[in-house]
Amino acid sequence: MITSASTQQNVRQAAEGMLQSADKAIDSTRNSANHALDVTEDKLHNLASGVRPVIEKLSNKAEAYASQGMDIAMQAKDKARESLSNYSAATTRYVADKPVQSVLIAAAVGAAVALLVSATRNRDRY
Repeated sequence: MITSASTQQNVRQAAEGMLQSADKAIDSTRNSANHALDVTEDKLHNLASGVRPVIEKLSNKAEAYASQGMDIAMQAKDKARESLSNYSAATTRYVADKPVQSVLIAAAVGAAVALLVSATRNRDRY
């Protein structure tokens, strides 16, 4: 029986040693995984910190371009309004100065438009 008790104790000690080794391996793996996660988190934080100024710079540029585009559009609108006003005034003066010629020109333009519309309708029928 001594050998049997001694064998049981040896088996028990071996099992405890294996459990301790497994615990150490698990702890070591957990520590390695935590370290890898910490390193990854630091790298992501550094990457985000580096990207944030670039995004802000691009956003500021886009905002400046949009503002510049709005200014250009406003200037173009003002120029178009001024040109339209000038053409309107010139047309009004021409009609007041030469009413007969104005009526003849309007009639000729109306006839040309009527011919174009008629030709388009005839072409669509065939």
